[in-house]
Amino acid sequence: MTAATSKPPTAPKFWLMKGEPDECTIDDLANLPNQTVPWTGVRNYQARNFMREMRLGDLAFFYHSSCPEPGIAGIVQISRLAYPDATQFDAKSKYFDAKSKPEAPRWEHVDVQLVRKLPLISLATLRETPALADLTILQRGNRLSITPVDTVHWEQVLKLIAIN
Repeated sequence: MTAATSKPPTAPKFWLMKGEPDECTIDDLANLPNQTVPWTGVRNYQARNFMREMRLGDLAFFYHSSCPEPGIAGIVQISRLAYPDATQFDAKSKYFDAKSKPEAPRWEHVDVQLVRKLPLISLATLRETPALADLTILQRGNRLSITPVDTVHWEQVLKLIAIN
């Protein structure tokens, strides 16, 4: 391959992945083998499609949701590309989907690996930061568990970390 025909490597994309602490906290992730966990249980087609767009090495904010103090608790990287979520086939799982079949699975997930645990950046702090006003998670009615984060917002959140 010549320099004229080679493609430059694509820059990693950024994401925000909401997880409920009763399932997996940033501390739970830190204590797992290889500090890696499958991001199971996503049952929204748009969020699933975002996982299908993810590439190895993409970075995401690990966001604690549905808890007394929601917020960004860490940074993870995508360590395995989207593959079928086994919980959709487990009748005992709260994520069971009777309409999904092994030969045609509806739901997928990625694996994430811990990059860095952060001091919690609360939802209130995110809302109080003018440069984050149009961050997807802060938009009225947004309930997606996975959303893209643009570079400007990613860098702004990193600045908040440096301030704390």
